[in-house]
Amino acid sequence: MQLDPASGWCQGVSHCPSPNFNARPHGEISLLVIHNISLPPGQFATGKVQEFFQNRLDATEHPYFEGIIELRVSAHFLIERDGKITQFVSCLDRAWHAGVSSFEGREACNDFSLGIELEGTDDLPFSDAQYQALIGLTRQLQAAFSAITLQRICGHSDVAPGRKTDPGPAFDWTRFRDALQHTGEMQ
Repeated sequence: MQLDPASGWCQGVSHCPSPNFNARPHGEISLLVIHNISLPPGQFATGKVQEFFQNRLDATEHPYFEGIIELRVSAHFLIERDGKITQFVSCLDRAWHAGVSSFEGREACNDFSLGIELEGTDDLPFSDAQYQALIGLTRQLQAAFSAITLQRICGHSDVAPGRKTDPGPAFDWTRFRDALQHTGEMQ
């Protein structure tokens, strides 16, 4: 996997372009937000996240979809249970992943952040393949955007407390951060 700094797209990952993005107001990329998602909730490898981020979800396929069908959201990346990475929005553009949010007193985190969705739920452990892919992807993003330091990587729950809970208590922050600090390891 290699990030092309000119386009903001990673080579060596799947591309599934979403229409749910716009230009960054200042071009700044200085925060990484980790999320989780599964559609329907708790079901994996359905392809429904991809459909959701492309506004192609069929509301009649599951009762849960009726409540989200009007939402227009995206993330830059999705990491599936098997470690497969899909990119939806160029890193240079603003994906619509954090919503109403604030980091260190600064509102509208979408303006200056990248969003990575992990296929999962708050309460189920994430797979080893997901951690490996997340660590590799995060290292690529940190190399391309030096402002994304370890202190500027957080969960959706950190930027939208009380409104969001992901990536949830099942996400192993210690494992993730320790691996990022030890460059030769892919824990």
